[in-house]
Amino acid sequence: MATLLHDITLNERFDGPRRFEVEGADLVRIFARQRGVDERRAQLIWDSVALNSTPSIGLYKEAEVALCTAGICLDVVGLQYELIPPAEIARIVEEFPRLDMKRRMTGCFCHIAEARPETTYDNFVRDFGERYVPGYRTPSSVDLVSDAPFEE
Repeated sequence: MATLLHDITLNERFDGPRRFEVEGADLVRIFARQRGVDERRAQLIWDSVALNSTPSIGLYKEAEVALCTAGICLDVVGLQYELIPPAEIARIVEEFPRLDMKRRMTGCFCHIAEARPETTYDNFVRDFGERYVPGYRTPSSVDLVSDAPFEE
C-alpha cells in the first residue's frame, strides 16, 4: 500500500501546510485504517510513505520501511541500479514505462517549492527550488539555529 500510494500528494495541485511526504503519509494511514489494517502495520505504512524520500533514515527502519525506501529510491534515482541485470531492467521498464517521470516529477517538485517553500527547508525539494524556481528562498538550518530564541 505504501509503495503504491507514497506519492499521493506529489502533484501540481498539492497545497498542504506540511511537507508533501507527511501529508501523504497521513492520508495513506487513514486509507489503510479504513480498510482494517491494524495499528502496527498502519504505522509501518506511515513511516514508509513519510520516509521514502529520506533514505538516510528510511533504509535503517523496519524491513518493510527499508524495502519500500530502497525500491522507490531505485525507481527515482537509480539506487543500486547496477545490482539488477540490464535485461531485467529493460523488461521492467517495458512492462512499466516511466511515462516522462523525470520531467513530470521536476514539475511537481518545483510547484511545491513555489507554493509551499516553508515545507522544503530540510528536504530534497529545496534542491529543485534552488535550481529551477526564480526567487526561491527558504530558511536554511543555519538560519534556524542562528535565529533560535536563546541568548547563548
